[in-house]
Amino acid sequence: MANNRTRLIAGALFAFALLPATGQSKRNKQSQAAPATNAAPKPEAIDLEFITRLRQEEFYHGKVMDIMSSLTDAIGPRLTGSPNMKRANEWTRDELAHYGLVNSHVEPWGTFGRGWQYQFASVRMTAPDYMQFIAMPEAWTPGTNGALKGEPVHVVINTPEDIEKYRGKLGGKIVMLGDSRIPPPLEKPQFQRLTKEELEKESQYEIPGGANPRFDPATFARRFALQQQITKFFAEEKVAAVLKPTREPGQDGTIFVQSGGPFQLDQPASTVPSLVLAIEHFGRVVRLLDQKKPVEVEVNVQANLIEDGDHQGYDTVAEIPGTDPNLKDQLVMLGGHMDSWHAGEGATDNAAGVSVAMEAVRLLKQLGVQPRRTIRIALWSGEEEGLCGSRGYVFNHFGGRGSEAPKCGARTMPGQRQPQQPLTLKPEQKLVSAYFNLDNGTGRVRGVYLQENEFVRPIFEKWMEPFHDLGMTTLSPANTGGTDHLSFDAVGIPGFQFIQDPMDYDTLTHHSNLDVYEHIRPEDMKQAAVIMASFVYNAAQRDDMMPRKPIRPDEPPAPSTPESESGREKKGEPVPPPSNPGNPTQPQPQPQQQNPR
Repeated sequence: MANNRTRLIAGALFAFALLPATGQSKRNKQSQAAPATNAAPKPEAIDLEFITRLRQEEFYHGKVMDIMSSLTDAIGPRLTGSPNMKRANEWTRDELAHYGLVNSHVEPWGTFGRGWQYQFASVRMTAPDYMQFIAMPEAWTPGTNGALKGEPVHVVINTPEDIEKYRGKLGGKIVMLGDSRIPPPLEKPQFQRLTKEELEKESQYEIPGGANPRFDPATFARRFALQQQITKFFAEEKVAAVLKPTREPGQDGTIFVQSGGPFQLDQPASTVPSLVLAIEHFGRVVRLLDQKKPVEVEVNVQANLIEDGDHQGYDTVAEIPGTDPNLKDQLVMLGGHMDSWHAGEGATDNAAGVSVAMEAVRLLKQLGVQPRRTIRIALWSGEEEGLCGSRGYVFNHFGGRGSEAPKCGARTMPGQRQPQQPLTLKPEQKLVSAYFNLDNGTGRVRGVYLQENEFVRPIFEKWMEPFHDLGMTTLSPANTGGTDHLSFDAVGIPGFQFIQDPMDYDTLTHHSNLDVYEHIRPEDMKQAAVIMASFVYNAAQRDDMMPRKPIRPDEPPAPSTPESESGREKKGEPVPPPSNPGNPTQPQPQPQQQNPR
């Protein structure tokens, strides 16, 4: 997920605006219990004996790091539509069945698009000196069909007029796109836990403000159009390959890599190989070129777009059946997204959340829990491309807007209100008590975002009491954006994301080549697994469903604002182009946030 602390009220409304629906539910059973109400809450009963057993089982016999290793070491990065994503779906399905969950299956959520995988990538300077570069291909861009060698050309495009300076000059060239930058000294720690003061700030409600003064929709539109012009121009010129510097805060060999071409089948596939380089290596070549010294670079990428075959996206789903005759058709759901980008192993984003959710249900089965309500785990794909797996699942089961499923990868410009269609809810929507999501890296859980649902505050306060000694003390009233709980919140189902310590998520690991097992903190993972299991258990056992905040089906969405490249994408929201498409290293516009760190 992006800058993992976005607090935009518009975040929840973004997914609310994009989720369409009508039709028959796949689960047509009707609960005998009354739907959730917001009456005065009963005192919460906490089973301290169960929580003690839960803590002992995880802290002394936990398997959460075994799950993590299977996802990262054995399977590796899990780009949606890739062979590794298919392996991850199948492995999690089988593993959940092995734990004793029932109805464990891989479920299609809708059309995703073309697949992609790469086997090899190498960029090196061969003159005036030899140097192996740290580089990674961007997803959905092609390979080079062997090694390409030549003198690179430095290109900076800030306006459409700049394109004309290079027309007819780039055919067959290796293009160094954008300006270099000198990384600043590391004056602040890259690893951070939330302080008492920061948690106190999280607990305060920040009234949503107006438009972001640093963002202008017209400027965004111009940059978006320029980005498309550059892509088209390079294809027409038959550029051999494009090399880009990593975005901020990438330095010291850390590179942040995402997509460079469309995965959607209704858009032409990329024809130009595109790679991201470490800023230090990009800078060396640019300086030599600026000094008019001869430089030779070799680029070799083995990658292929998967146009044929299955274009569906898939989630993994499994259940612990409910046992109360009056409540067993109701659902308590938990999960996180299983897909990732490809530069690392997708460890902090988001094998961590998947491992915690899987460990939570394993613990419940290991302890012989017979829940009153059915507990359903769902592990999503397509989150990085716009919450596609959870949005499609919610549309298929619970409802949404319009008569067709939301199109994965549809990009809407932030700051614009979108046409609204009526919200249609399916029968199963009334049966979901809550959904709990984890997707903020490896840091330990410090609290919960309430998504402006103050009805649940006294409930969660009681549920947190047994975990004060583990650092969970904070309830934030804010909406937090950009991950899969939004898909549920958008159709009136209580959906919650946990507050977590940031660790080195934003500074080092998020969407980077360092998103690997070694950056996972075992003690924090164990703490999170216990808390996730406890919250799911409490929701499944309580007499009433979780109270719901009011929804207004015909309310138009509030305008959203763009995040930095590191933020927006991880949050599964539309991705703005670089603030300077010809110079991707420039700082990106930042949004107004609720309770920013």
